Amino acid sequence: MIEKERQEIIQEIARFITDHKGEDTVVLDVSEVSGWADAFIISTVNSLGHLRGLARELWDVLNEKGVQVINRHKQVGDDGWELIDCGDIVIHLMGRELREFYNLEKLWSTAEKVEFLDRLEKAEN
Repeated sequence: MIEKERQEIIQEIARFITDHKGEDTVVLDVSEVSGWADAFIISTVNSLGHLRGLARELWDVLNEKGVQVINRHKQVGDDGWELIDCGDIVIHLMGRELREFYNLEKLWSTAEKVEFLDRLEKAEN
């Protein structure tokens, strides 16, 4: 089970991605099925430029929230998939084709899917 404070950060990250045009954003609670991570955030990007811009903005947001990025590098690769490893939170920003091919949601189908938008809207009210 993910701690409440960490859940809130995960939801805020997912909301940020969605607000910046990440599509079909999904949060998976993998804490019960993974020994090395608590949550996956998976989102589809529309282009390599979108991927690069979103990743850069996201690195800044993570820094502001005190979330350490373990694998930060100077620039986003050209393969259409940016994996941002924050230890217990792993963020996958993927082009549509790669997301459909790797189908991480199916691979981690035993993980609980977290409805992050509903929780954030309730918390804001």
